[in-house]
Amino acid sequence: MPTLSTPLRTPPATRPMSPLSLVAVCLGYFMVILDVTVVTVALPELGGALHAGVTGLQWTVDGYTLVFAGLLLFCGGLGDRLGARTVFLAGLAVFTLASAGCALAPAVAVLVVARLVQGVGAALLVPASLALLRAACPDPASRARAFGLWGMVAGLGAGAGPVLGGVLVTALGWRSVFFVNLPVGLAALLLTLRWVPRSPAAPARTGLDIPAQTAAAVSVAALATGCIEAGPLGWTHPAVLGAFAVTLLGSAAFLFLERRSAAPMLPPALFRNRAFSASAVIGVLLNTGFYGLLFLAPLYFQQVHHYSALRTGIALLPAVGLVAAGSALGGRLTARTGPRPPMVAGLAVGAAGLAGWLCAAPDTPYLALVAPMAAAGFGTALTMPASTAAVMDAAPGERSGAAAAVFNAARQLGSVLGVAVFGTLTAAGLVPGLHTAVSAGAAGFLVAAGLAARYVPGTAGTRTTGR
Repeated sequence: MPTLSTPLRTPPATRPMSPLSLVAVCLGYFMVILDVTVVTVALPELGGALHAGVTGLQWTVDGYTLVFAGLLLFCGGLGDRLGARTVFLAGLAVFTLASAGCALAPAVAVLVVARLVQGVGAALLVPASLALLRAACPDPASRARAFGLWGMVAGLGAGAGPVLGGVLVTALGWRSVFFVNLPVGLAALLLTLRWVPRSPAAPARTGLDIPAQTAAAVSVAALATGCIEAGPLGWTHPAVLGAFAVTLLGSAAFLFLERRSAAPMLPPALFRNRAFSASAVIGVLLNTGFYGLLFLAPLYFQQVHHYSALRTGIALLPAVGLVAAGSALGGRLTARTGPRPPMVAGLAVGAAGLAGWLCAAPDTPYLALVAPMAAAGFGTALTMPASTAAVMDAAPGERSGAAAAVFNAARQLGSVLGVAVFGTLTAAGLVPGLHTAVSAGAAGFLVAAGLAARYVPGTAGTRTTGR
C-alpha cells in the first residue's frame, strides 16, 4: 500500500479503488448526513438566536433538502457525462464553502440561502459517490457490501450528529455545527484528489435536458412550499393551493419534455423495471417517516420535556445510534439473500418503531421511547443498503449516475415531505401533531414493505425484467 511519502499524483482511470478511495467517497456522504442531524439538534437555539419561528426552521431544513432533491436528476446525468470523480470533487467544494456561509449567516434569510447552496453541493456529490462505488465493485455481492459500508458510514454521521451537535451548541453555539463541515470537507477533497481513480465520461449523447430539469426543480420546490406554508396559512389558503397547482403543472411539463427529448435525463426505460420503480417509491416513504421523526423528536424533547441541546442529542442516540450497525448488517444480508428480505424486515421493524411514538405525551418517561426510537432507526438502516442495491442492480452500468440520482431524489423528496408535512401537522399542538405524523409514517413503512415483498428480487444479483 502507498505510504504518506508517496508523491501526489492523479490516479489512472484503470486503477481499482483502494481503501483510502472508499474512505474519500464515504466521507462526502458522511458530511451530508452529519449536517442533517447536527442541524436538527441546533434548531431551537438557532431559532432563538435568529428570531425564527417554526416556518423558518422548516425552511432551514427543507431549503437544503428541496434543492438537493430538485437537482439530483440533473447532477446524476452530469456525472454520467463528465465523469463521477469530477462531479464528486465539485460537490465537495461547493458543500464545504456553503457550510462556511451557513456558519457566518447574520439572519435566517441568509442562512436559508446558504442552505440552498449546500443542497447544490449535496446533489453533485451523492449520486457521483454511488456511481464511483458501482464502478469499483462490478459484481452484485461486493457491491452490496460496499453499499452496506457506505450506509454504515452515513449511519455514523447520523449517530454522531445529535451528540456532536449537542456538545457544539452547548460549548460554542449553533454556528459551530456548520463550521464542523470544513475539516471534513477538506479531508475528503484531499483524499479524492490523491486516491480516487478517474471515472470515464459517457458519450456526448447523454444530455443534460435543462428545460426538463427546471420543470422538475420547480415542481419539487412548489410541493415543499405548499406543505410548509399549509401550517401557518391553512391547507385551503389560495397561496397553498397555488403552490400545489404549480407542482402539478411542473410535473406535467417535466413528463412532456422528457417524452420529446432525444436524450432524456430520466430514461423512461429505467421505470419499466419494477424493482427499480418500487425501490424509488420505497425511498420516498422511508425518508418521509424517519426524517420527519428526526425533525419532531428534538422539538418534543426540548419544548415538552425542556431538555437542553446536549441532553436532546444524547436522548436521540437510540434513534440514530443503531444506524451504523443496521446498515452494515443490511449490506451483508443483501449480499447473501438479495435485497428483498432485509427490506421487508427493516420496514416492518421501522413501522413498529414509528407506531411506538403514539405513547408520547407530556408526562411520558424517556425510557418508554427508547425502544421505539431504536426500532425506527435500526429498521431504516437495515432497509437502506438493500434498497440502494436493488436500484443500482436494476440499472445498466452506463446509467448508474441517473439511477443513483433517481433513488436519492426520491429519498430527498421524502425528507422534504417528512419535515414539511410532519411540521405542519403540529400547528394545532406538538403532541397531537406528533401522534398523527407517526401514524402516517408507520402506514407508509407498511406500504413500502408490501411493495418490497411484491416487486423486489429476493436473490442476490437477480434482475427483474419489468414484465
